[in-house]
Amino acid sequence: MSHAVPRFVPVLFLGCTAVALLTAADAPKAPPPPATQWTARPAESARIARMEANLAPLALPGEKPQALSVQRWMELYGIPGLSVAVYDRNALVWSKTYGVTQAGGKEPVTLETLFQAASVSKPVTALAALRAVEQGRVSLDANVNDALKSWKVPDNEFTREQKVTLRRLLSHSAGLTVHGFPGYGAGEPLPTVQQILDGQKPANTEAVRVDGVPGTEARYSGGGYVVVQQLLTDVMKKPFPQLMKEAVLDPVGMKHSTFEQPLPPALAARTAAGTRASGETVEGRWKVYPELAPAGLWTTPSDLALLQLEVAKARAGKSKRVLSQAMTQQMLTKQSGPYGLGYMLDDAPDRFEHGGWNDGFTAHVVTLGNKGSGIVLMANSDNGVLLFERLIASIVTEYGWQPVPDHLKSPVMTADLLSRVKGADAVIAWARKTKGEGGLPPPVLNHVGYGLFMSGKVEDGLKVFQQNAALFPDDAEAQDGLGMAYMKAGKKAEALAVYQKLLKADPKNESALRAVKMLSAKP
Repeated sequence: MSHAVPRFVPVLFLGCTAVALLTAADAPKAPPPPATQWTARPAESARIARMEANLAPLALPGEKPQALSVQRWMELYGIPGLSVAVYDRNALVWSKTYGVTQAGGKEPVTLETLFQAASVSKPVTALAALRAVEQGRVSLDANVNDALKSWKVPDNEFTREQKVTLRRLLSHSAGLTVHGFPGYGAGEPLPTVQQILDGQKPANTEAVRVDGVPGTEARYSGGGYVVVQQLLTDVMKKPFPQLMKEAVLDPVGMKHSTFEQPLPPALAARTAAGTRASGETVEGRWKVYPELAPAGLWTTPSDLALLQLEVAKARAGKSKRVLSQAMTQQMLTKQSGPYGLGYMLDDAPDRFEHGGWNDGFTAHVVTLGNKGSGIVLMANSDNGVLLFERLIASIVTEYGWQPVPDHLKSPVMTADLLSRVKGADAVIAWARKTKGEGGLPPPVLNHVGYGLFMSGKVEDGLKVFQQNAALFPDDAEAQDGLGMAYMKAGKKAEALAVYQKLLKADPKNESALRAVKMLSAKP
């Protein structure tokens, strides 16, 4: 290996390498196979096998449940590659990979294959920001414009009394716009951070601006984290990838992680290729995200497990390589809605997590309880999150951890599986029956319709949206979904009619107002 060997490389794998070297003089041998599994102790192999055997089965309405292997679930969801790391009692206990680095390819995913962490970049960024606070480099609660040098948050009527602060940026309560970022394709010009913040070409998103009173509402904003990126760069006077390496990645021991975008060639050779819901590989293998703080981390599950363990240990007062115990506890305290400072906290006081989706990649980290136990999952597929739910549930059961919310039996999951196994007509028939029994929420078929559109099945998707609008004629979300579907299908007249009807019912419907304006504009 030309790159550094991580400290958790399997002893058995290293042993096999040594044997190959010792016997090389006797006969030529092929290089050892890539390490696709590591366990802290032999007993973990049995636990992995039980976890895989006990995945919740494929359960379709009116049919006998059917057990599927991890590989069969990956095939069903169109996931080429998957990488998993599990930690328990403050230590990494196993890592395992499945599948290949690119759809239709043969190169296996290994423990050192790099994936895009997407929005899981946010809590990593938050750690660096809070470290800067503890070092006295920046204030958590002062106006960020006091510290920003090369760009300022434009003041307006919303910032007259309440200001944008680092605390509010990290907890998605600064009133800023821009939810997420689509990335830039191979060969496309990349914007500077200032161009991203001001929505100037070649940036492909709108300007990041305050359109609500800071501190009054929780609203997810990737744009807010780009402000954090600029803030840290100004304060530390270093490129963002370098300051992240020094503040977080190196202290935690994340040797296979970087915020460099685009990747240098040596690291680019170790990546998985992103896969869209349609099964197609992302052009150029992956998109580039100059929005580094909210979306730019390349890493492995084992490296992210080290990060999660560091946060868990710091919270318990057992480590301070990045943050003090007091600051970590503040990080893991709800600030606004479900958000702490970087992490999602939801309804469990001792569970911290975050998910992520970039074009062709999905990721999730979750730490449960106060014993330093949890899971990291990464996939080179838009559909990875659908399998993550099943894996998390089985791992939690195997280790006897506190239960997590079970979404596997939700109508959305049932409808999605029906569409994959039996098609759109089967979903529509089930939806009619379920609606008649009073158990179908309006968003369910919208989710299925979006999934079919993403998979390239436009006609089937449109059929599902039409049925949802018929089932819920007075539901604005169902009607908005149909309007969007008509637009995506190129049926502008039909889309305009839907949105005009929505405006008649609610003249202030913002989605309908935007759609009518766009559809009515002259070419």
